[in-house]
Amino acid sequence: MNLTPVLRAEALKVLTLRSLCGSLLALFVVTTAFSALAGSSDASDPDFDPLFTALSGVMPGQIAAIAFGAVVVSSEYQGNGIRLSLAAVPQRGRWFAAKLAVAAVPALVVGLVTALAALLAARAGLGTAAAGLTVGEQVRGVVGCGIYLMLMALFAAGLTTLFRSGVATLSTLVPFILIVSFVIGDAAGTAADFLPDKAGQIVLYRTHDGTLGPWTGLAVTALWAAAALLAGFWRLRRRDA
Repeated sequence: MNLTPVLRAEALKVLTLRSLCGSLLALFVVTTAFSALAGSSDASDPDFDPLFTALSGVMPGQIAAIAFGAVVVSSEYQGNGIRLSLAAVPQRGRWFAAKLAVAAVPALVVGLVTALAALLAARAGLGTAAAGLTVGEQVRGVVGCGIYLMLMALFAAGLTTLFRSGVATLSTLVPFILIVSFVIGDAAGTAADFLPDKAGQIVLYRTHDGTLGPWTGLAVTALWAAAALLAGFWRLRRRDA
């Protein structure tokens, strides 16, 4: 079977599942709203970073991206839908590739639109405090933010394939990002830059003093996502539907 009809079928699942569309809408609304609120922050703080402030809404918003990636896969395991999918597409690698494509593309597109809206909303509140941002820095922040959200969605998709459960993925990943990552970050110093969320978020800063840079940080997040996807594919290949 060609990949095109598989992609079409998987895309139709995304468009017809309300929870998936709701996750993408939540990503846009939450990220933009929190960035707009951040636009009223105190720019006199010595640690103030106008680019990070403008895109800081991605911190709560990324939970929606993670939920999207998890539900894209976990919906297959509800009611043994995975059996029907693999019966229609026996080549598991082809089916998995199509599934990842329909997770990655919407997450990237919505992530880019969301990052741009968040930047514009926050800049309206920051006023002259953000006047020093160059076009290149803003483009890098928006593009990097979109890529980061896509990678986190794929990371969640990989873990969900491994665990065969969206609940297990969200129960593991969300507390890690919201709690564990901050605790480890405070204790580990620059070593925390290599955590999946911390590494990718470096691209949101105008300047960063750690070991990694904006794009190398995203590369580290991509490696985490790739490892999760490979582990998930191994589980998919080894276990019966």
